[in-house]
Amino acid sequence: MADLTCDVAIIGAGTAGLAAERNARKHGASTLLIDPEFAGTTCATVGCMPSKLLIAAARSAHGARQAGVFGVETGEVRIDGPAVLRRVREHRDRFAQATRDGIMDLPDEIRVQARARFTSTTTLELDDGRTVAAKAVIIATGSSPMVPGPYADLGDLALTNETVFELDDLPESLAVIGGGVIGLELAQAMARLGVRVALFDREEMLGQVRCKKVHAALEEAMGQEMALHLGTDPQPSEQDGRVRIDWDGESDTFDKVLVATGRPPNVKGLGLETTGLALDDKGMPQIDPETMQCGEAPIFMVGDSNAGRPVLHEASDEGAIAGRNAVAYPALVRSERKVNFAITFTEPPLVAIGDSPDDSAKIGSADYTDQGRAKVDAQNTGLARLYAAAPEGRLIGADLFCPGADHMGHLLVLAIGQKMTAGDLLDMPFYHPTLEEGLKGALREICHAVPLKVPGDHDTGNPPGV
Repeated sequence: MADLTCDVAIIGAGTAGLAAERNARKHGASTLLIDPEFAGTTCATVGCMPSKLLIAAARSAHGARQAGVFGVETGEVRIDGPAVLRRVREHRDRFAQATRDGIMDLPDEIRVQARARFTSTTTLELDDGRTVAAKAVIIATGSSPMVPGPYADLGDLALTNETVFELDDLPESLAVIGGGVIGLELAQAMARLGVRVALFDREEMLGQVRCKKVHAALEEAMGQEMALHLGTDPQPSEQDGRVRIDWDGESDTFDKVLVATGRPPNVKGLGLETTGLALDDKGMPQIDPETMQCGEAPIFMVGDSNAGRPVLHEASDEGAIAGRNAVAYPALVRSERKVNFAITFTEPPLVAIGDSPDDSAKIGSADYTDQGRAKVDAQNTGLARLYAAAPEGRLIGADLFCPGADHMGHLLVLAIGQKMTAGDLLDMPFYHPTLEEGLKGALREICHAVPLKVPGDHDTGNPPGV
């Protein structure tokens, strides 16, 4: 006889787990939310929020240095590293505490502070000796930084996104290993805060960018702020209390190294091998993205733990999908997933939306190096590429690296989700002078390529300065 029983057991109290528990209980299930720490979400503690706090400080420093462009003289910009990091931690801690307070508002009988592992498809063993029997189980164990052995051997010289914000002061120099979302965001922020930064990646492309033209703009912009070493195999070692990086016959030394080589799912020690699920060579089951079900079992996997769409809004959606289906099992309800939408908060932002273009797709480009509002703000960098399906010109995706891309991305996600054509979007008013106005050229390019007839009462020209 199990010590604890419930309809739905949720392993992990991050964004996905909290959403899963909430929706399962909303649909009438008895629930247990199992977590070893209840420390708060990855976003609040070591992810979205502290990184954006550091980026905000970097933006302020960069703006002060660039003020002379507008005839505003500020004098020498001095960065108080300890003060920067204190503010990051103070606000981070408030976000994290608000999350923990929300968890503590849950009924005591729902919260189970322990580490769980499967002993069969629907039974769990806790590290405090108790056992759990559930009708369905939702895995929401998140992910953790991957630190390859040579970097782990460096001890405190090696940082991850989970330790970098605990620094007392900014390092004078920093090697960043990995040019994905975390690497790019923190590398640029550190560089703008006066840290000498070098970024290394084995791949030739930064940020998993799908479009070569957008990547060229990204690489050029990042290369102006830090040293880029792409397509290299950096080898770390400790030298006189610092980090030495060797690559392609060259070497350099740094105060610290930030390891941003990925965050694989936390599945080790979960006992998935006892569930009867077929597992791949990484110990992962097959997951249906429309139900979040693992194989045919009453087991569901959500959020970063499934390595599908590792962003917060998707984790929340997946938790809700799994919460409902765990209650409904075996009568599952398939959910139509939202348009893919990912933002890397570099400056300007890097945004990927929807699908990549195939050979039949029509593409429109908007160059922001000469766009009116971008030039007014001295932010004229990058471009936007919009993709549409032929023959109707329906928008299917976009890649942007340009000022305001994080906001324009929401406009494009809406358009794609509503199955709008390039002509439909051109029918909307574009205020002058705005960054959104720069998209009109790309939309017209698609219309001409499809072709879509532009109504006779539409002005096909541009106001001055667009």
